[in-house]
Amino acid sequence: MATLIGVVILALVLPAWAGITYVGLVRARRGDELPPPRLPRRRRSAARKAAWVAGLAYLAGGAVHVYGLSYLPFLFPEDACWFGVGIKAYPDSSSALPVSLVCHGIEVVPWWVNPGLLVLAVIAVAATVAGVVLAWRGSSSRRKVTRRPTA
Repeated sequence: MATLIGVVILALVLPAWAGITYVGLVRARRGDELPPPRLPRRRRSAARKAAWVAGLAYLAGGAVHVYGLSYLPFLFPEDACWFGVGIKAYPDSSSALPVSLVCHGIEVVPWWVNPGLLVLAVIAVAATVAGVVLAWRGSSSRRKVTRRPTA
């Protein structure tokens, strides 16, 4: 019971107390005035959105690949088959791309890992190309607008 109370204090009470103290210090420093209003943000351009999609696709692809690699044998190959299939033997074959581990004719890596990697790779490359093209078009159109005829 003492451990539960300690966890509650550490997880709930201390962060709440720290937040209240921080807000009090900030208000004291500002003299109880209202915070300055936030200015409206510029809309994100299509190139920036494409860059975000590409970054998320690269990140998700890396996470899926690391998950698939967690099935492969590293130090003790017989343990990979033991944990995957329940057979204490050396794997028949294994590869990192496409992610595959075969033990006694049974594929251990989940079926969705390689198609998921392919889909995320296509999305990442397409979004990267789209972002570069959109940024290039946007910068060239801004250059045309900013040029003024001199007379």
